[in-house]
Amino acid sequence: MTIHALFRAQAGRTPEAVALSGGGTTMSYRHLDEHSDLVAGRLAAAGAGPEKVVAICADRSPGLISTLLAVLKTGAAYLVLDPADPPARAEAVLADSGAALVLASGRHARRLPAGPAPVLRLDSLLTATGPATAFAALPDGDPAGLAYVAYTSGSTGEAKGVAVPHEAVLRLVTDPNWITVTPSDSLLSLAPIAFDASTFEIWGCLTAGARLVVQPAGPVTVDAVATTVRDNGVTVLWLTAGLFHRLADDRPDALAGVRHLLAGGDVVSAEHVRRVLGAYPGMLFTNGYGPTENTTFTTCWTSSRPPADDLVPIGRPITGTRVRVLDERQQEVPTGAVGELYAGGSGLARGYLGRPGSTAERFVPDPTGESPGARLYRTGDLVRRLPDGAYAFDGRADDQVKINGYRVEPRAVEARLRADETVRDAAVVARPAGADGRRLVAYVVPAGSTVDTFRLAENLRTHLPPYAVPASILPIPALPLTPNGKVDRAALPELDRAPRDLFTTYVAPRTALEAALADIWSAGLAVEPVGVDDDFFELGGHSLLAAELVRRVQRELSVTFPAEAIYLQPTVAELARVIEATKEDDRAVVATDRA
Repeated sequence: MTIHALFRAQAGRTPEAVALSGGGTTMSYRHLDEHSDLVAGRLAAAGAGPEKVVAICADRSPGLISTLLAVLKTGAAYLVLDPADPPARAEAVLADSGAALVLASGRHARRLPAGPAPVLRLDSLLTATGPATAFAALPDGDPAGLAYVAYTSGSTGEAKGVAVPHEAVLRLVTDPNWITVTPSDSLLSLAPIAFDASTFEIWGCLTAGARLVVQPAGPVTVDAVATTVRDNGVTVLWLTAGLFHRLADDRPDALAGVRHLLAGGDVVSAEHVRRVLGAYPGMLFTNGYGPTENTTFTTCWTSSRPPADDLVPIGRPITGTRVRVLDERQQEVPTGAVGELYAGGSGLARGYLGRPGSTAERFVPDPTGESPGARLYRTGDLVRRLPDGAYAFDGRADDQVKINGYRVEPRAVEARLRADETVRDAAVVARPAGADGRRLVAYVVPAGSTVDTFRLAENLRTHLPPYAVPASILPIPALPLTPNGKVDRAALPELDRAPRDLFTTYVAPRTALEAALADIWSAGLAVEPVGVDDDFFELGGHSLLAAELVRRVQRELSVTFPAEAIYLQPTVAELARVIEATKEDDRAVVATDRA
């Protein structure tokens, strides 16, 4: 059985049920099956086939979901490129993957680098018409065949492609022991398709006969998600930990119709779980944990009762998964003791695409010897087993961090910084930012008397995804060392606010409103000073921080303005003009009412 075979069987059972909706488009299971057959036929004619990789660069849409299904039907594997990635990263990923075809929507096609693989316009591919009967007769494929490739950050500075077979995805979505998805459910497709959480959202929905609601393309804000969830009757919802916290704080009303809420990607706050489950008795909550290398989830904690203390467990192994908690000698540790989590079972990826050395390093033989030939993945995560059999997360064995739900290897960023001839050494750490977020801060030791931190930041932006670019780069004379000669990251200088690090000229506030906005931005971004022409996102801002900043401005200045204004007018001066215009409109309405 393969993913598309499981989908096809479901489409045969409920052909007229709604499979997809979003952006004004609604597709039944029959329509989605037929449309993806049509697209698959054209992909096969263009060279897609078993064990080949088809890269896709496009915004979230029902058409993108149909394309993923079509790729699988050809026997090929899909590789989704994040549209936010810089061209240099896209070029490196395409070269490393050996993609046979590249599919891209109009505006993204222009950003992709030229390469050996042909680039097909996805827009034309999706709107083409014609018979699909010849393709529909092709076999359903091999469950051990490659389904998708997901690239993760690597400690060497080079991203690694995790090669996931169909059987690993089937283990995630077939008769799961931690969730039940039924044809009466609606799931939200919110996670970036390049992010492994999308695997559960999409295939957990479409193989169960439920409806997949596609979040509109564009910035993911609390209000935008709340509107989609409410207006579309979403009943099963996955959120990153950070977005879950924001939604629980600002728009808990949006969760009124959700029967099963999932969160993960980082440490989940017990207080927020208590608050949500207290407001909606009977709701199920899942804290899902797992690396990309073990297909989305390894363990899950599902409960309708809040956690007893300030710890939200990561739960027990999901269906088809086994875990081991081992010490440095590869021996099992007792209940309550901390050890490294090793994951095994049918959810394991094949390994890293084209990297046998890296694969052998992380995918190791099961040292227990219980299953001859079995492998385990070394997660690098420290956990302990609780008395009730669930597991609790205890941090990382290395310095890997999560930034906005994305896995980042600070050593990869350091390697890129050290590659610059003006940098002698570098260290990158995660610092608190905002209410519950984190940001990367880079410390560099100049090779000469000075270093151009703006040029370094620009260089990083051309090679790394946006979430891996440090919010600040700070020159220091030398990196502090521990007595044994290692970098003492704990001794790196703590800064309440990092110095402004932009190439553009600093322009001071000119009005009381601009000064108030600059102060709020400076506190929220932990950057000083903030000029009126400084771009919020170039200062290190992101969507979750933007939502928090909008709330603070509205609360502290007693003003109202559209939340999307910060995306359209991302400087202090522009936002001040929006606020002043809103005030003028309000005054005009009051004057009219009085008249």
